Amino acid sequence: MQKVIFLVDMNAFYISCEMSQNPELKGKPAAVAGDPKKRTGIILAANYEARKYGVRTTMLVHEAKKLCPEIILVPPRHEFYEKKSKEVMEILARYSPVIQQNSIDEAWLDMTGCEALFGKPVDAAEKIMKAIMNELDLWCSIGISENKFLAKMASELKKPLGITELWKRDVPEKLWPLPVREMYGIGRQTEKVLIDIGIYTIGDIAKSDPAFLAKKLGKYGEEIYRLANGIDESEVLENPQVKSKSIGRSTTLPENITDLELAKTIILKLAEEVGMEARKQNYKGRTVSIVIRYDDFKTITRQKTVRATYLTKEIYAAGAKLLEENWNSKKPVRLLGISLNNISTDEVEQLSIFNLNGGEEVNEKEEKLEKAFDSIRERFGFDKIKRAVILKDDF
Repeated sequence: MQKVIFLVDMNAFYISCEMSQNPELKGKPAAVAGDPKKRTGIILAANYEARKYGVRTTMLVHEAKKLCPEIILVPPRHEFYEKKSKEVMEILARYSPVIQQNSIDEAWLDMTGCEALFGKPVDAAEKIMKAIMNELDLWCSIGISENKFLAKMASELKKPLGITELWKRDVPEKLWPLPVREMYGIGRQTEKVLIDIGIYTIGDIAKSDPAFLAKKLGKYGEEIYRLANGIDESEVLENPQVKSKSIGRSTTLPENITDLELAKTIILKLAEEVGMEARKQNYKGRTVSIVIRYDDFKTITRQKTVRATYLTKEIYAAGAKLLEENWNSKKPVRLLGISLNNISTDEVEQLSIFNLNGGEEVNEKEEKLEKAFDSIRERFGFDKIKRAVILKDDF
């Protein structure tokens, strides 16, 4: 039986969520954007009316206003978008038991063998699209193929409200003419390397010597050679984050930074999210890892062993220590991340001298405090309660 994989990609998700709640934004150029006064003044998502003026994601707000003076700007509400994302995933779960969420606004579905229930792949995709539109007032595009990579590429070919099939037999005609930058996974730096060696299209990658690509790009060279030829053997994995026993958060910064203290504030924000998710799942981890990506796209990861914990305070302390030990103020940073790894739900902690004389009581109080924070955030939104250090230097 041939595999059938869908990639459902929500169109202009953040601003579409806002339009679903505020119909007055519909038909007008609008975007979700950060506050310029807090160095977060970038466009996070623009609707298609704004895009006609050239407004794009990550564009500075003042640049967007020059292109489209009448643009309506809406402040971000991340907890609201998380809620809408969950509602989207609940709809998708009606059509497949195997869903792999790739980000807040897209997911793969393994639809193999579902034809008897929902019809041919295109018919099933239309049912999914209509359900999301009718129930949530949101738009999506859907890519259909026999593997995850081609389904993802197909979803990008027609937006908004596109349903596109891209099977292996279609690769030479539909995929190969595209510029290398349009290939999923290829960023600016890889694009530059490829262009420097005379590779301009996905077809050029597919027809290259894989050994030559490996020499230039390492193992990634071999990987993009396979993908360019439509070969992807990775499986759609349900809830891969839980299966990998890791909870992580990362953020691409609106501006590159070199300030260690600012980096710590960002890591604290991310650690808050990691800790909250870990406590929600009752997962404690013994390893904290950080990710630092520089402006040249070089990335380093570092990790530290800790006692089994899901406390934000302890996750952050380990992350901050790793930052201090690995920070290079001469290298601008564009992305930071932190994760809790080596997770278990049934950790038996060994008693140590640090838990004597009230240590366990302190941990219990901290746990109750952080769970109280969680309850407030669940009810009123994540941003309703913040630690003083974050309020002092909100990024």
